[in-house]
Amino acid sequence: MPASRTSIVKVVGASLVGTTVEWYDFFLYGSAAALVFNTLFFPEFDPLVGTLLAFATYAVGFAARPIGGVVFGHFGDKVGRKKMLVITLMLMGGATFLIGLLPTYAAIGIWAPILLILLRLVQGFALGGEWGGAVLMAAEYGTPERRGYWASWPQAGAPAGNLLAVAVLALVSAFTDDQQFQSWGWRIPFLLSAVLVLVGLWIRFSIEESPVFQAAREQAASAEEAPRLPVVQVLRDYPREIVLAIGARLAENIGYYIFTAFALSYATQQLDVPQGTALNAALIASAIHFFAIPGMGALSDRFGRRPVYLVGAVGVGVWGFVFFTLYDSRSFALLALAGTVALVFHGAMYGPQASFFSELFSTQVRYSGLSVAGQVSSIVAGSLAPVIATALLIEYGSSVPISLYLAGAAVLTVLAVLLSRETARSDLTRDPVADRRPVGAGRR
Repeated sequence: MPASRTSIVKVVGASLVGTTVEWYDFFLYGSAAALVFNTLFFPEFDPLVGTLLAFATYAVGFAARPIGGVVFGHFGDKVGRKKMLVITLMLMGGATFLIGLLPTYAAIGIWAPILLILLRLVQGFALGGEWGGAVLMAAEYGTPERRGYWASWPQAGAPAGNLLAVAVLALVSAFTDDQQFQSWGWRIPFLLSAVLVLVGLWIRFSIEESPVFQAAREQAASAEEAPRLPVVQVLRDYPREIVLAIGARLAENIGYYIFTAFALSYATQQLDVPQGTALNAALIASAIHFFAIPGMGALSDRFGRRPVYLVGAVGVGVWGFVFFTLYDSRSFALLALAGTVALVFHGAMYGPQASFFSELFSTQVRYSGLSVAGQVSSIVAGSLAPVIATALLIEYGSSVPISLYLAGAAVLTVLAVLLSRETARSDLTRDPVADRRPVGAGRR
């Protein structure tokens, strides 16, 4: 039975607030890596090499995401989405708060970057389990006709978290000079995460479990066919869907981290753009991105997931060349324009993505399927994007190879989406694998 509008709004609001807090924590690290971690935790290296090492610790968080996806996906498919979302929020918030208390390299030497890496691993582990559960709560509550719209709102938590992280950093930067910001100002946004986590937990405790999941669990229990290991079943029954979902995320994931985390470093360190200018330009782009995502989700309900997704993939591949040309101008207006258009194209992929991927898997393994596909792609795409972009810049001294790297990812994403089936208005209570089996064939 479809949930009422009030129930959907409440669940979507809870998912959005929670994902905003989680992404605030995660992106705050990326912004700090671009601005201060190179000198605070890797001071004995050349500034650009220190930035490369800081982004390497940033990438470490992605390495833990598939593990978090498998663990939380397993229990999310076994015991429920809601409980996992509470745990992931607590883990992420705790790790972020502790980063704000970390001594620097000057105080404890090599232990500073080691502890930073350990806390980054906890962040990645938590976020790996967060994404699948958050979008599923919205997707499984939503009606087929508007699922793309409702499921896109938790996705908007990414730019909302980035917006909040950049806004707090910009505010702290505005009220401190460079020495104060390097000394203690950068810690304030990390410590503030404790307040945001408490708000997120309060809201998440107030929602009910997904009705689609509850119905599927009751049906499986009565039929004694609930999977013991959902991740094994999803790898066995949905290998094509997982591979195509990974491919579909390449341009989206690589593009996002180049247009946000790497762009901030490129502007401030390569182009000598003032820190406040770069942060404020990113602020404007993230604000528009927040509204673009649900807008694109709504368009996918009307025109289909694939057409909207393809517009985003092609747009990101082409805009990558324009993006750096505009950045090289060092103009605040052109920096804001470059980031805004880039993130609108990104939203054309990210908005439909939650419903698109959710509709590829059955309820009993949906959390695991989304988590495996989403987090494996994060390792090969998003985790390495700032590192590869920085390495290309060091090697060639030009942004053109970075644009070519992004265009190559876009080509692969276009191919993956073209090979995928259209999923708009799918019935989430049906098993896509069962639907394509010959009549009379049973589960393997």
